Amino acid sequence: MERLGQTEGSKQGRAHILRSGKILRATLADAARRALDAIYPPACPACHGAVRQNGFLCAQCWALAPFIERPYCECSGAPFAQDLGAGLLSPQVLADPPVWSRARAVMLYQDGPARRLVHALKYSDRVDYAAPMGLWMARAGAEVLEGADLLAPIPLHRRRLFSRRFNQAAALAAAISKASGKPHDPLALARMRQTPPQVGLTRTQRADNVQGAFRAPDASVIAGRRIVLVDDVMTSGATANAAARVLLRAGAANVDVLVFARVVG
Repeated sequence: MERLGQTEGSKQGRAHILRSGKILRATLADAARRALDAIYPPACPACHGAVRQNGFLCAQCWALAPFIERPYCECSGAPFAQDLGAGLLSPQVLADPPVWSRARAVMLYQDGPARRLVHALKYSDRVDYAAPMGLWMARAGAEVLEGADLLAPIPLHRRRLFSRRFNQAAALAAAISKASGKPHDPLALARMRQTPPQVGLTRTQRADNVQGAFRAPDASVIAGRRIVLVDDVMTSGATANAAARVLLRAGAANVDVLVFARVVG
């Protein structure tokens, strides 16, 4: 009985130490955040105006942000001007069905907060913006994430990755993974050739440009799984189509797409 009491006491002691350790780490983390806020006051990621907490838009940028809400095409996620009923598909989807099943986005890609956030992350090394952007993506894409098995970011070619130093899609996928609890694999897809920028190309040219650009290095990671492709911006959907086609050929059960912003029109 005495030994049993000692064992129970040891367990309680270890549990107390673990709880104390967690409290100490949380206290230190909070102190570190407060110290950083004192040196670098929280700023709106879109306009750099003052905000109460890092990662939040200021009131003005929030009001200007072109958030996408229903009604929208259930397949492409493109917003409709008016609500004509549930389950509607856009004329573009009906005329040219995508390879992937569903796409969702946080905002319309246009001048203002959406473009500034994407450009800051992509071209100004603001990797810290991936956390709030990924959180918004997790909320906007809740229905496609619900049944997902794996997040797969659109990869960069190794040369572009070397020059840019990080893949913005992989940073967003990691943030979404943290927010949603879904695993992500930055190596699920590989980019086999460096494609020219898609800017200025027609829809057909965009599709031709990324034809054969991707490969799934390990089909066992993909087979039978429901994949969510992650990227920063969707324009024509050609890149997502090319990547989804590779995943489906590797045995993926389903492919959805989640982006921060999308072009409409």
